[in-house]
Amino acid sequence: MAAPLQEIYERLFIAFGPQDWWPGDSPFEIMVGAVLVQNTAWRNVERAIENLRDADVMNPHALYAVPSAELAEMIRPAGYYQVKAKRLRNLLKFVVEEFDGSLEAMFATSLPTLREQLLSIHGIGPETADAILLYAGGLPTFVVDTYAHRVLARHGWIGYDADYHEIKDLFESILPQDAQLYNEYHALLVRVGKDFCKRAEPKCDACPLVDLLPKSRIVEPL
Repeated sequence: MAAPLQEIYERLFIAFGPQDWWPGDSPFEIMVGAVLVQNTAWRNVERAIENLRDADVMNPHALYAVPSAELAEMIRPAGYYQVKAKRLRNLLKFVVEEFDGSLEAMFATSLPTLREQLLSIHGIGPETADAILLYAGGLPTFVVDTYAHRVLARHGWIGYDADYHEIKDLFESILPQDAQLYNEYHALLVRVGKDFCKRAEPKCDACPLVDLLPKSRIVEPL
């Protein structure tokens, strides 16, 4: 699997170039975006973040001080805003109470410890935790999402029933522990997933990975 993983990355990078992920003006804004993007499109997150910027609360202490109902209204464009307001406040409580709002102190914590701490926060699952660690903290942890699962499963490199940790372990056991590599690789998988490896109607013939498909060329929705 080592050779295919390297080849996938090289092909996608040649085809698409650097993706410059994750969008955000600061590590804190990236953290907020990682929570808000759950189950919604990024364009909706951008509108919610713009509301927070306009209110001048884009820092841990200021945002944590915003009442729950007011916070929910601010992030309404991101959808599921009542639920996301609670999840965001849970994360903010952790950052403020454990690290006095210092992201520098937070990301100085060992990666395994901080990951477990983030996963213990209600509403922060593995994908969100890893996105925070990788994109806001610059720490080498691979982010797995539906696109990565779909691309690898359709090419026969993992089973369709592979879970998050199985896929994450595959990447991290083969690739060097390099945050920049993980950053770019994840973004490239999202790009090929959105543009070609679509859920219902994949555009295999134009995909940079087309000749790596199994001979059967059978692709299942995922």
